Amino acid sequence: MEAEESRSQLPGDEATAVEVTAEQLVARAIAPIKKEFLRPPPVRSSSADNEAAAAATNDNKNPAHPGSGLLKDKKSKRQLKRERRQEQKSARNLCPEVARTGDVTSCPYKDKCRFSHDIEAFKAQKPADLEGQCPFVKSGGPCPYGLACRFSSTHEDGVLSSTGHLNGLKNSSEVNGLSKDVQKLLWKNKMRFSKADAKLKSLGLLCPKSKMKDMENKDGENGGSNKCSLSDDNGCCEVASDLGPKLEEAIKDDDADAKYETDELCPQKRRKTGVNCDPSEIEKGVNVTEEIERGSINTEPEAGCDTLTIKTDLSLKLHPREKKLIDFRDKLYLAPLTTVGNLPFRRVCKVLGADVTCGEMAMCTNLLQGQASEWALLRRHSSEDLFGVQICGAYPDTVARTVELIEQECTIDFIDINMGCPIDIVVNKGAGSALLTKPMRMKNIVEVASSTVDKPITIKVRTAYFEGKNRIDSLIADMGSWGAGAVTIHGRSRQQRYSKLADWDYIYQCGRKAPKTLPVVGNGDVFSFVDWNNHRTACPELATCMVARGALIKPWIFTEIKEQRHWDISSGERLNILKEFVHFGLEHWGSDTKGVETTRRFLLEWLSYTCRYVPVGLLEVIPQRINWRPPSYYGRDELETLMASDSAADWIRISEMLLGKVPDGFTFAPKHKSNAYDRAENG
Repeated sequence: MEAEESRSQLPGDEATAVEVTAEQLVARAIAPIKKEFLRPPPVRSSSADNEAAAAATNDNKNPAHPGSGLLKDKKSKRQLKRERRQEQKSARNLCPEVARTGDVTSCPYKDKCRFSHDIEAFKAQKPADLEGQCPFVKSGGPCPYGLACRFSSTHEDGVLSSTGHLNGLKNSSEVNGLSKDVQKLLWKNKMRFSKADAKLKSLGLLCPKSKMKDMENKDGENGGSNKCSLSDDNGCCEVASDLGPKLEEAIKDDDADAKYETDELCPQKRRKTGVNCDPSEIEKGVNVTEEIERGSINTEPEAGCDTLTIKTDLSLKLHPREKKLIDFRDKLYLAPLTTVGNLPFRRVCKVLGADVTCGEMAMCTNLLQGQASEWALLRRHSSEDLFGVQICGAYPDTVARTVELIEQECTIDFIDINMGCPIDIVVNKGAGSALLTKPMRMKNIVEVASSTVDKPITIKVRTAYFEGKNRIDSLIADMGSWGAGAVTIHGRSRQQRYSKLADWDYIYQCGRKAPKTLPVVGNGDVFSFVDWNNHRTACPELATCMVARGALIKPWIFTEIKEQRHWDISSGERLNILKEFVHFGLEHWGSDTKGVETTRRFLLEWLSYTCRYVPVGLLEVIPQRINWRPPSYYGRDELETLMASDSAADWIRISEMLLGKVPDGFTFAPKHKSNAYDRAENG
């Protein structure tokens, strides 16, 4: 570490600059930037004031909500639906089929279509085309947006003349979409989960609707944190009573007169299952209870019988420990990242060297309700050769049904269960890191999930719920027997969130205590190939290290690790990475106006992280640590200076370089407020 003195203004100092050494800056978690690049911090109002002013401006511009925005009228669902239909009929929303073909007679719905068929009116209000080539044409295929494409001038015939389904053309390289038939079954609660329900019954984790209501009422009287509401947005919403209709429908379809003894069992308790056993099986030494739990014995009732009959075929179902596991050893694993870890970003990371990718965290109940926005989080690109999805749930039954549905509808390599998310709305529903306080429920969730599906089940945890009360070391020896295929440990507690540094000594301790058959992945603050090497050397028992926020700040970290070098990347090379993200984003979200603005939003969310990167050539001490706060500095060129800004206005300027001018009245505030460092809320 160099000991040269540098002149820097410390964050929070209102006096003149103070002479400090590089070591003193590092001790205060301030990036030690060479003095010739330092500059006074820009004078501007606080981000909170800017956001409030922007919100007030928007409210004043919107005639439907005059004033300060505090007294907004609450609209009924019918009124909102009516306004949505009127918006769809406006000239801005041209019928997708008409836009694709350029022929007003091509729409099969004719006058009943919800969208506009006025091509001339659409052209009159359409924004100017963007510079560059249509991403679909550039990829060698036809553009599914036709006239609506913001690059329509680059189309050979102006519109797409061939026929084909819009989604099929747009996402030919993407899989894991939700079919309409399955979505309708989920909407009507008519989807059957035979494998999950059979396993839940055999483990005694299923109870009738009446007992679920009693438990829910009891939790409410005791002020329990696991009581949920379906009205909460992005929560776990694991409402026990919501499972009753599904269970009753499934049992009714199987046999209206059948009565299961396991239906009377309470959750978290295991009792002997009442079955009729062939004495010859007992003589052969077959453990009936064990084989039922393993799924090797058919416990479904025969028609007209009140008892369960046993049909043994021990070769049909693999024990969870006999499943084929994912080999994570020394692979570069991109963590599941909320909001920013979308499909286009994962494609960028794959190009830069990532080996394993995982989709954004999806809530189990939202998936079981058939929410299209939640199912979009499971989509996979063909370049993701080793891909998993991450789900979050509070109860064994919802998790079991979700994994069965995912295995049935999606092409994946593994399913990760989040047991470490620190966000309040998730924890208050009993999911995420709240499960760390309920080890028996953790066990039941992993056991029933791994027994329901053939795909490997992995889990992601934190060290503990409360700071200083670590407990994973006491559980990790048993996690393999639960059925977990791998365990990822984030070296922070839920109470800690993202403050302080990750506790890697504790991760090492857990890695050494874990059985050799259970891969352990470390997670937390990996920001350079030096961090990667140090962790792998200090604890060879770890299978690999997961890269999370480090990839958001500098996605080329995967290249650095593979090539074992500090990449002093130029601003032009960084801009090319952003261009690649935009190209992938337009392919994924669409090249029409809506797709362009969606791509812009996610680009801005990503830029709220990338501004924290300090180029290698500007640092007195390398490598940069993830908790360092950079002071204001000049880059080596104007673009590098712009990329270093933590102002949303500058992020918007960068987006305009790639996606054209923003619409009138456009504002942006980062969802995760990543520039706060200790308040990042990625799950």
